[in-house]
Amino acid sequence: MTASSALLLLDLQNDFLHANGAYGRAGQSNPDIAALPAKLRPLVELFRNQGGLVGATLFTLVPGKDGEPMISPHLKKLRPFLTKGDFAPAGWGQALVDELQPADFSVEKIAYSAFYMTRLEWMLRMQGVRKIYFAGIVTNGGVASTVRDAQVRDFDCTVLEDGCAAFSQAVHRAAIEGLRPVAAIATIGEVLQELAAS
Repeated sequence: MTASSALLLLDLQNDFLHANGAYGRAGQSNPDIAALPAKLRPLVELFRNQGGLVGATLFTLVPGKDGEPMISPHLKKLRPFLTKGDFAPAGWGQALVDELQPADFSVEKIAYSAFYMTRLEWMLRMQGVRKIYFAGIVTNGGVASTVRDAQVRDFDCTVLEDGCAAFSQAVHRAAIEGLRPVAAIATIGEVLQELAAS
């Protein structure tokens, strides 16, 4: 592995995954999503040990003047339980889950793609990143949108098939198939072997 590789952890945050987070309190937990931190931890540790970068995207609900979060209408309709304090900047809920801490860099995002109106591309370019391994949630949302935006920016993209999850396995599988034209698809085990041998 070289320093030009980055492992990007998409939205693996307390408010999504932890039982006391926004989604957990609303009964929106999912076993495939909950299993990701433990599955990804060996790869995160290998990246750190071999000098690769580990980045995290952090979905964020920016508070307005009254402290209530500014929520896009489509998201409010989809997730009406989101409320004041959820995914708040610098809050516990917004943070990367403890099992995968610390990230070498992080970027707040307000939409599906981590490139939309963020400094992610600038941060990757400044650190010399050319190859990105993608893991996180949800496969058909933030993962797919971010991978497609990375591909049109000429990054070398690999999606970790078992390092991503959605709220249903059928949706996850369909999203992975849809990404095959724009990214390499690999398992965590395959990437661990590849990087260990490099």
